[in-house]
Amino acid sequence: MPPLSIQYTKQRWLLTIAGLFLYVVDIWTDIGLALKYYQEKHFVWTALTLVFVLAGVLVTQIFSYTWYRDDMNGPLVNTVGGPNISGTSTGGLAVLHLFGMGIFTRYYHLLREGFTVVWTTSHSYTEEQRRDVHQNLFCLATDLSMLKLLEAFLESVPQLLLQLYIVMGQNECSLIQYFSMAFSFFNIAWALVDYRRCLRRSLPHVSEMPSGLPTAIYLLYKLCTITSHILSYALLLILSPYSTIALTIVWFLATIWTHMLQTNFCSSGKLELLYRAVIGVILTFTFFNVKGQDTKVAMIIYYLFYAITNIIAPSLLALLKPELQTATFLLTVGGLIFGGSVLGLVCLVLYYLLLHPREKWREADEVDGLENETETTRRIRNFLQP
Repeated sequence: MPPLSIQYTKQRWLLTIAGLFLYVVDIWTDIGLALKYYQEKHFVWTALTLVFVLAGVLVTQIFSYTWYRDDMNGPLVNTVGGPNISGTSTGGLAVLHLFGMGIFTRYYHLLREGFTVVWTTSHSYTEEQRRDVHQNLFCLATDLSMLKLLEAFLESVPQLLLQLYIVMGQNECSLIQYFSMAFSFFNIAWALVDYRRCLRRSLPHVSEMPSGLPTAIYLLYKLCTITSHILSYALLLILSPYSTIALTIVWFLATIWTHMLQTNFCSSGKLELLYRAVIGVILTFTFFNVKGQDTKVAMIIYYLFYAITNIIAPSLLALLKPELQTATFLLTVGGLIFGGSVLGLVCLVLYYLLLHPREKWREADEVDGLENETETTRRIRNFLQP
C-alpha cells in the first residue's frame, strides 16, 4: 500500500461529493438572487450578479478544455486502464465545455475512477501500480481544485463583495441574499483548503502540507485576511461607486506585476495573458506565491497595502458619511475588519515561521529532471503556491 499521505481514500472520495454540492448550491443561490433582483427591477444588480457567475463559469471552461486538450497530446492514461479521457473526442469535450459542463465532466471522471479504486477490490495492483494509480487520482483532483480556486475568486469572492455592498449600503436584506453570501464564503473556504491539500500530494518527491493545526492556521489566515479586505472594499464602494476605478487600478497593477514575473503556466501565449489577468483578480483580494520564488519582500509590501486599506476604509466612512451610519454599524464592521486583520496577520506569521514546509519546488525538479515531466505535473508545478 502507498503511504497514507498519498492514498486517495474513501473519505477523500466523499469529500469530493461535498465539494460538488457546494459548487452547485453556490451557483444556484446566485442565480436565484439574480432572478429576485430582476423581479424587483434592480437591473444593475441583476446584471452584476450574473456577470460574476458567467465570468467564473466561462474562464474555468476555457482552462478546463485547454488542459484536456494538452493532456490528450501527451501521455495521459485513464487511471483505471481505460482509453485517454474515457474515450471522449476533442470535439465531444469542446461541446461539453461550450455548454458549461467542463467542471461536471471532471467531477464525473474523478468520482468514477476514484470509486473503482477505493470502493471495489477487483483490481490486483502491484505496489508500484497502486502508487501510480493514487498519484494519478490526486493529479485529477488537483486539476479540479485549481479550477475551483479560479472559480472561487472570479465568482464567489466578487459576489460576496457585491452582496455585502447591497446589504450594508443599500439596506436591501433578504433570506436568499444571506444564503448567497454564506455559500460564497463556504465555497471560498473549501477551495482554499482543497487546493492546499491536493497540491503537494499530486507532485512526487515534494512533501505534503500536514493536516490538522497547519491547515487550520492556514485557513484562518486566508479567510480572515480575505474577509476583512472584502469588508473594506465594500465600505469604499458605499462611500462612492467610483471606488470601482480604484479597484480596477489595483487589479491592473497586480496583473502587470504578474506579467513582469514572466509566468509560464499555459501552453499558449494568449491563454497566458488570460491567466495573468485572472491572477491579478486573485491578488486584488489575497496574496499567493505566483511563481515559486522567494516572495518575502513582495508579501510584506502587499500586506502593508492591505493594512493601510483596512485602516483607511472605515476611517473615511466615519468621517465623510456619518449621517448614513449608526454607531452599531460602525462598531460592528470596524471591529470585524480590525479583528480579522489582526487575527489573519498573526496566523500568517505563525504559519510561515513555524508550519510551512521548507522544501523548494525546484529541488524536486533537480532530483527528477524535467525531461520526463508530464503535462499535468508541469501545470500543477507552475500554478499558484500556498
